[in-house]
Amino acid sequence: MQKDICTDDELRNAGELISEFQQGFKAIQHEIRKNFVGQDNLIQDVLSALFAGGHILLEGVPGLGKTVLAKTLASALKLSYERIQCTPDLMPPDIIGCMTLVDTEQGGHKLTYRQGPVVANFILVDEINRATPKTQSALLEAMQEGQVTVGTGTIPLPQPNIFIATQNPVEQDGTYPLPEAQLDRFLIKLRVEYPKPHEYHQIIKQTTGTLESHIETAMNADKISAIRKIVKQVEISEKVLNYAINLVVASQPQNTNIDFVKTNVLLGTSPRGVQALVKMAKVRALLDGRTSISCNDIKSVAYQTLRHRILLNFSAVAMKITQDNVIEAILQAVPEN
Repeated sequence: MQKDICTDDELRNAGELISEFQQGFKAIQHEIRKNFVGQDNLIQDVLSALFAGGHILLEGVPGLGKTVLAKTLASALKLSYERIQCTPDLMPPDIIGCMTLVDTEQGGHKLTYRQGPVVANFILVDEINRATPKTQSALLEAMQEGQVTVGTGTIPLPQPNIFIATQNPVEQDGTYPLPEAQLDRFLIKLRVEYPKPHEYHQIIKQTTGTLESHIETAMNADKISAIRKIVKQVEISEKVLNYAINLVVASQPQNTNIDFVKTNVLLGTSPRGVQALVKMAKVRALLDGRTSISCNDIKSVAYQTLRHRILLNFSAVAMKITQDNVIEAILQAVPEN
C-alpha cells in the first residue's frame, strides 16, 4: 500500500523508473504514428495494455486500420509474431498445433508436436468472431495461462505474450459472438472510430502514393518485461482501491443501489474487472509522472476495462442502451470517498 514517507534514494529511483518508462512508451508511439494516422487515445490505450500485461480486443467497422495498427506495433517490437486469420473452417489444431506422426532415422515412427501459430510473443487474431465457438475456446488457455495443452503435454508460450484480436461489430452473417468467458480474458476492449476529416489526406498519401515508412525496432522482449515490473511497483491506497471495487460492485444488478443498472444489466463485472482497472490505472499514473494511482486514473480507464464485462438484458438491447451508458451512470453515482 501507499507509503507516507519516501527516502531520497527511493524518490531518485522512482524518478529514474518513471523516465525509463515514459521514454520507452514514446519511442513505440513514434514508430506507430509512421503507419497509423491519428487515434492518439487508441494508441495510448493499446500501449497501456501492452505494458500492463493484458490482451486487447479492437472493434470497428472494416477499413479503419485495426490490422494495420496491430501489425505496426508488432514491427516496432522485437518479438516473434504470428497472425491468425479466423474463418468458419478454422479448427483448434490450426491454432494450437497438434501431435504428428513422423518417421525416425531408425525406420520407426514417433509422435512429434507440430507448433501452431499461437506459440509466439505477439499474436494477431484477425476477425476473431468469424471463428466457430470451438475454435475460439482453443484460445482460452493460451490467453489466461500463457500455455497450451496438446495431447498429454503442456507447451509454455514465449514471454512476454500479448494477443490482439479484431472484430467487426456490424456484419453478423457467418460470425459467432464471443461468449462472456472469452471476452473476460481481454484486459480492454477498444472501439476504433472513424478518422478526423483532416486525417484522410495523410491516410491517402500513405496508402496510394509512393510514400513508404520504415518501422524501427523500439523495444525488445527483455525491455518490455522490465517495464512491466516497473508498472507493478506503482502503489495504490486503500481509498483508491475501495473506489475501484465499488465501481465493479455497482455494475452487479444484485448488489447495486443504482436503478439504471438494476433495470438494464443482466450480468455485472467479476473481480477481473477490478484487476483490469488497477493494472491500466498504474500505467496511466506512470505516464503522468506519478508512482501512485488516483481515483481519476481509475475513471480514465473505466470504459476500456469494463464495457466488455457487462452483459445487458434484452430490454436494454432493444432500447439501444449500451455498456458505455451503464458505465457512465455508475461513474456518476459512485462517490470517490
